Amino acid sequence: MKAVLSVYRKYGIVELSKELTKAGVELVSTGGTFSKIADAGIKVTQISDLTGFPQLLGGRVKTLHPKVHAGILARRESPEHMAELAEHFIEPIDIVAVNLYPFEDTLQDPSAALPDLLENIDIGGPTLVRAAAKNFPSVVVLVDPQDYSWVAEHFIDGTLTLEHRRMLAAKAFQHVALYDTLITQWLAEPSRHGFSNEMTFAFRKSADLRYGENPHQGAALYASIPHSTGIVGATQLHGKDLSFNNLLDADAAWQAASDFPQETVAIVKHTNTCGIAAHPDLAEAYRRAHAGDPISAYGGIVAFNRTVTAPAAEAMRGVFYEVVIAPDFDDNALLILQKRRGLRILKMGDGSRDHRHNRSFRPVSGGILLQDTDRMIEESSSWSVITSKQPTPQQFDDLAFAWRVAKHIKSNAIVLVKEKALIGMGAGQPNRLTSVHLALKTAGDRAKGCVLASDAFFPFADGVELAVAGGIEAVIQPGGSIRDSEVVSAANSAGISMVTTGVRHFLH
Repeated sequence: MKAVLSVYRKYGIVELSKELTKAGVELVSTGGTFSKIADAGIKVTQISDLTGFPQLLGGRVKTLHPKVHAGILARRESPEHMAELAEHFIEPIDIVAVNLYPFEDTLQDPSAALPDLLENIDIGGPTLVRAAAKNFPSVVVLVDPQDYSWVAEHFIDGTLTLEHRRMLAAKAFQHVALYDTLITQWLAEPSRHGFSNEMTFAFRKSADLRYGENPHQGAALYASIPHSTGIVGATQLHGKDLSFNNLLDADAAWQAASDFPQETVAIVKHTNTCGIAAHPDLAEAYRRAHAGDPISAYGGIVAFNRTVTAPAAEAMRGVFYEVVIAPDFDDNALLILQKRRGLRILKMGDGSRDHRHNRSFRPVSGGILLQDTDRMIEESSSWSVITSKQPTPQQFDDLAFAWRVAKHIKSNAIVLVKEKALIGMGAGQPNRLTSVHLALKTAGDRAKGCVLASDAFFPFADGVELAVAGGIEAVIQPGGSIRDSEVVSAANSAGISMVTTGVRHFLH
């Protein structure tokens, strides 16, 4: 029996070689793998001795040869195939162990130039893997060193089943598919010309989760490759493992807080921002965010877009939270927060605000929806005041803050803001009028003097009329309704100001 071993990562290859040699398997290898095995005192043959042909082009061509691939691809149950091998003095190959050039590592190296990336695109390795996996009933294919030990054991005692072989083949094709996907993404990245006709994604499992949204649903967390930033790339400093729902809410909280340039704290419940505020004093920003909806904040997720200080950590005392997220935590803040046994503490790290995906996707029955991520923040200079009354400078600042907050609340979204703090919101309602009603109900008496942001236009004047009755003094919305004139007339009649942005920010 014969095995071809050609691995970039040499972990476990000597141990595998020893076990195969004991079983009487002849080893054939290439380059560095050959040296590693030979240096361990194990008998091994150079691939060039098998093929009778030297390596070419600095090692670019070494395994691409009929004596290798015919030996792998021949169907053992086919008399014609086996006779053809014998005619050409080719021996069957029974085991192939390969892992590929480190294209992923090279891609993440900021100093890597074009020649480096091209040199780390493996050609012979994927060809060996695909050939062996195609003929899995006869050939064992290994791409993961974690499989070496158990496969060798079963192979030697004759208990390696067809199902084992099939599983290894599936793993091999997945290994190559992910590798090819990374190369495709890298090649396509500079052009960014629309949406291609075919699409694959590269993910690697980061963790098995206890369950999904509900206990009867299985779940796992996968990290995007090569850049697992955001929540998936966070460092957990304290607390229990994150659940499926924790991760969803934590991502929403981080997206909201990190979208603001000034010191901002966001509190999220069920992926909706129920509290958010900006203030130069981070502790005060938290207090204002919490005051937006103290009831909903309980059991929620808190995200800071600056390093958490001890006063900010102290300000959270007495309120139960599932997760706290920040770029970092000073030592005293960490000591305070780590006293909460069940609290998960996530450190996002430097640069995590700047590495968001440019596209997002959502599963639908039978496929996915893919879209550009809504990272647009319009310049206020492009907005229009469409009422007789102009907003005051303070109102204009609050309108700009409210408009950015509305991006992070489920449609139909209505946001009430005063002094850069969320006072009330309505989210996810089938009609905008109900969202206005809910926002006013949450705010109560505090609604008086607030500004209002609506993520899409008002289809009728009734939403503005209800807002005015609740004490709202300025409104920002995209505009564009066929009844805009009625909406503006209602605002003018009430003596409030209204700004249109010309842009919608639905979040479904």
